[in-house]
Amino acid sequence: MTTPLPYRRFSPARIGAMVLRQWYVLRSSWPRLLEIVYWPAMSMLTWGFLQVWVGQQSTMAAMTAGTLLGAVLLWDILVRGGLGFSITFLEEMYARNIGNLMMSPLTPLEFVASLSLMSIIRLMIGLVPVSLIALVLFGFNLWGLGFPLIAFFINLIVTSWAVSLVVAGLILRHGLGAESLAWTAIFIMMPVCAVYYPVSILPAPVQMLAWSLPPSYVFEGMRALLVDGVFRADLMAWALGLNAIYFTLAALVFMRLFEKARTTGSLLASSSE
Repeated sequence: MTTPLPYRRFSPARIGAMVLRQWYVLRSSWPRLLEIVYWPAMSMLTWGFLQVWVGQQSTMAAMTAGTLLGAVLLWDILVRGGLGFSITFLEEMYARNIGNLMMSPLTPLEFVASLSLMSIIRLMIGLVPVSLIALVLFGFNLWGLGFPLIAFFINLIVTSWAVSLVVAGLILRHGLGAESLAWTAIFIMMPVCAVYYPVSILPAPVQMLAWSLPPSYVFEGMRALLVDGVFRADLMAWALGLNAIYFTLAALVFMRLFEKARTTGSLLASSSE
């Protein structure tokens, strides 16, 4: 029986080294840090003041004000989680470093793990100040959701990683010509995953599509919690099950595209152009 080489075993140290390298890249540029906070803050201010105005016109809107602000913040977790993963990956592509990394002891699994950790770091840099804006200006306390917030967060971040894994694989295979997918892929889900409105208002065929997407369960669960005061554990269980399936499929697609890029030479080409 062949004994695996020591450097091919899963290594938290190599993951930590990659995260540290990517963190140095991030903190060395204040425009990068500003961009992480700027867009979520603009979104929160725009939707927040809109909700204040609508609430002044309608009693029903005032009663459900938190659902809009909650949707904005949870949607930002999904979007920023995916962008944090994809942008960190693209930084390595722009530096023409992917081929070098894959010829080092770093394994694809460790590389993906480092991208996932960086996506959380980048997400928290943006989410914490924006959630404080929501609390101070609009009286909405995201952190006051407690345990349900953990369930919402896990399901949304895993969905974002699944989408970003497929996008990363496509960029590896087809080069930076496919990088626009990193900015747009998650937004394809927005009209059908019930971010700002319930699934029930969608046409029947679209509802079937919506219930096949994990974020739909999260946003329905958020509305149930804020409007009815009920935590729908069943919705979170469905979302978690779907995420397990989609993430597994995304990992298989990524590895398939990664191997294809390596055998066709596009992996090395990205480091030598």
